[in-house]
Amino acid sequence: MRAWASPPVPALTDHGLGIGRVPQVHDTASGSLIELAPVGTPGLARMYVCGITPYDATHLGHAATYVAFDTLQRVWRDAGLRVAYTQNVTDIDDPLLERAARDGLDWRHLGAREIDLFRSDMQALRVLAPDRFVAVTETVDLVIDVVQRLAAAGATYVLDGDVYFDVHADSGFGAISHHDEATMRALSAERGGDPDRAGKRDPLDCLLWLAARPGEPAWDSPFGTGRPGWHTECTALAVEHLGMGFDAQGGGNDLVFPHHEMSASQAQVAFGTRPFARAYVHAGMVGLDGQKMSKSRGNLVLVSRLLHQGYDPAAIRLALLAHHYRADWQWTEDALGAAEQRLTSWRKAAGSSAAGDSATVVARLRTALADDLDTPRALTVVDRWADGRGGAVGEVVAACDALLGVRL
Repeated sequence: MRAWASPPVPALTDHGLGIGRVPQVHDTASGSLIELAPVGTPGLARMYVCGITPYDATHLGHAATYVAFDTLQRVWRDAGLRVAYTQNVTDIDDPLLERAARDGLDWRHLGAREIDLFRSDMQALRVLAPDRFVAVTETVDLVIDVVQRLAAAGATYVLDGDVYFDVHADSGFGAISHHDEATMRALSAERGGDPDRAGKRDPLDCLLWLAARPGEPAWDSPFGTGRPGWHTECTALAVEHLGMGFDAQGGGNDLVFPHHEMSASQAQVAFGTRPFARAYVHAGMVGLDGQKMSKSRGNLVLVSRLLHQGYDPAAIRLALLAHHYRADWQWTEDALGAAEQRLTSWRKAAGSSAAGDSATVVARLRTALADDLDTPRALTVVDRWADGRGGAVGEVVAACDALLGVRL
């Protein structure tokens, strides 16, 4: 499946600024900062970020997550690394089917429409496209392979035609989230699991393959006609395109459990090695009116709506970058107003003929971003430059484009 067109990224080496630093990021599993210098193929950083379920438009919570991991990709590239980036699209799942049925739409048409809107939103925000943008419906065979591997390892069982993963097959289960069992059960129930289903060996066991239901799409498999489980799709796609032990598994912090925990456990059992990922990097939630912004609640600020209202996409991006990626925060109209003022200030400075020690400005910008992608501090560095405290225009403008994705 096609992604979207990536914007050109200036090479700061062309401006005599050398290369940047490999970033340190916060790893959820260890609870500490780790340096994300790539392992495996020399000079190649590998990242998997969980994508959308395309049953509604892109809201600012989505945008904040993808801008955060776009920042990581930009910092890696500035450090002289190549990046292999895979992102999935869950184009077959209960929320999509339910929305399609509610609105009297074909689920495929609904999914295609929302994927197109997501592409245009990401392109407007100057998010670099993943190398592989993969729909689950395109890769059901990969999911079937993972389920077969798990079955061969004795890690599955069947309940009323549905195939489940036995979480006790992974001795390291729980090592990412570090939640106690009660918390895991509560989060499983809240986030798509079925801990109260009768007949399961353990309430936390998760679906690998859902047996066909009347009127729902289904595929043939050795374990019966049905469709993939949510967690298994990411296991299959990440390992297929990046291999085990890739550098960063990313997504919102609502995916820590069960999604990232389950995906990792399934991979580690299916392929007999660990870790699934070297670092688990999670973005905070964006709220509105005191609650997390989510499709299920309907309290959404849509990127496409802001663009339609005439807001500059660079201002939207700056409003997102003004918050540290790991922070939970509340969206307000004031945030967008402040971002517009900042953008105006930066562009005014970009149109001047100021000269100065731009190398110091860019070094400070790189230092902030290498420190757990500290975009609020990075924006302050550029604010000081825009206020006239030194730095040649051309080099700083190029750095804003290359590192922050903001074209002045």
